[in-house]
Amino acid sequence: MMPAEAPWRQRLPAGVADSALLTQALTHRSAAVLHNERLEFLGDSVLNQVISAQLYDQCPESPEGDLSRLRASLVNQDSLAAIARGLGLGESLLLGEGERKSGGKRRDSILADALEAVIGAVFLLAGHAAAQRFILDLYTERLAQLPSAQSLKDPKTQLQEYLQDRGIEIPLYKTLEVLGPTHAQQFRVSCAIAALSLSLEGQGSSRRRAEQDAAARVLAQLQQETGAHGAS
Repeated sequence: MMPAEAPWRQRLPAGVADSALLTQALTHRSAAVLHNERLEFLGDSVLNQVISAQLYDQCPESPEGDLSRLRASLVNQDSLAAIARGLGLGESLLLGEGERKSGGKRRDSILADALEAVIGAVFLLAGHAAAQRFILDLYTERLAQLPSAQSLKDPKTQLQEYLQDRGIEIPLYKTLEVLGPTHAQQFRVSCAIAALSLSLEGQGSSRRRAEQDAAARVLAQLQQETGAHGAS
């Protein structure tokens, strides 16, 4: 049985805390045949629906694109893992020996998946309304401090909009080099704007991340130059 003092357990609806389904939600596939992946699938859907509905009500002036970015910022792995970690969920996870020894209780992917599985269990055991209350309780602070939609746009999108506003053609991205073994590759990518005779490089563990890094560098330089010209 999980420790009664675990903060996340105190938030569970009545009748959920000591259930076999909740134990399954906390069980990683490395620990047992009956693990939490199906519950994670269900919890992910419930979480997205609840957060979508909340943002729809909370942000009546926001267009679809902004709502999508806000939702993505709330339900991504980093956010879920941070919530799970803050609640001490990792200490209640059931992991195989290998995962325990390798620090699985602290791994973002495992924490995020487990939290979604717990949401799935709450939904099945207590219903949609209870799952909604549980989710909104977990997200109280994040929903009260939503970032601006503009700040959530990735660097490639921000750069494209910056250029389009000024009638400049969108940049060309080119993979220059791929280093390292398959499981730990590093990409080097260039971002070039022909009209401005500007090209900078970025790096990352995937082609997308390298492109984002390059775009961020180009955007920063353009904004710096704009600011310098404006000050002169």
